[in-house]
Amino acid sequence: MPIWTARVLTIFPEMFPGPLGQSLAGQALEKGIWALETVDIRGFASDKHRTVDDAPFGGGPGMVMRPDVVDAAIAAAKGTDPALPLIFLSPRGRPLDQARVRALAAGPGALVLCGRFEGVDQRVLDAHGAEEISLGDFVLSGGEPAAIALIDACVRIVPGIIGKAESLEEESFERGLLEYPHFTRPQVWQDRAVPEVLVSGHHAKVRAWRLAEAERITRERRPDLWARYTEGPGGRA
Repeated sequence: MPIWTARVLTIFPEMFPGPLGQSLAGQALEKGIWALETVDIRGFASDKHRTVDDAPFGGGPGMVMRPDVVDAAIAAAKGTDPALPLIFLSPRGRPLDQARVRALAAGPGALVLCGRFEGVDQRVLDAHGAEEISLGDFVLSGGEPAAIALIDACVRIVPGIIGKAESLEEESFERGLLEYPHFTRPQVWQDRAVPEVLVSGHHAKVRAWRLAEAERITRERRPDLWARYTEGPGGRA
């Protein structure tokens, strides 16, 4: 059975695996539970300086990644596994959510294009049907940090990476809610005590408290999520 594969197109392949080589993701990478490959976009430039960018038509500051160079890199990367969806990390993309992460993690992997400079020529994105994804309403210096975050989100729910699958079930967004607060020893710290219900040993009351706290936090911090939750089949109208 093929393993989940992330193939990253970048002009900075040395930025990988980075954090993906640490902790559970790194251990799973070493064990071959998932795979990470990089494609150096500069390797597809045709001049001796390995130029990947040029001035934008219409004027303006900055440079734009050339469609011919990026196209050659995508074609080479797709050639080994055409089933991988092409994702371009961009602030103008669809906001990434856990539902999209689950869908990507359930597939064969992802081909992730990391932009630099002012971006990538639109024609090559259109030609390859790239899916544009954003991590939020902010701008990074390039797509590589966003790619690492996207891949990490997917890899951690690939079967066999996290030991206890049930630990994923109550995380933020899995039920449309933010996660409830967590507490551990000592039971009293700086005159702050752990909520009594959590040391009561009454599992039903603990579950009820956690749900109530998740609902409270979601309602207070993310009214958009709360509205979807209350309108959904499992929420509270």
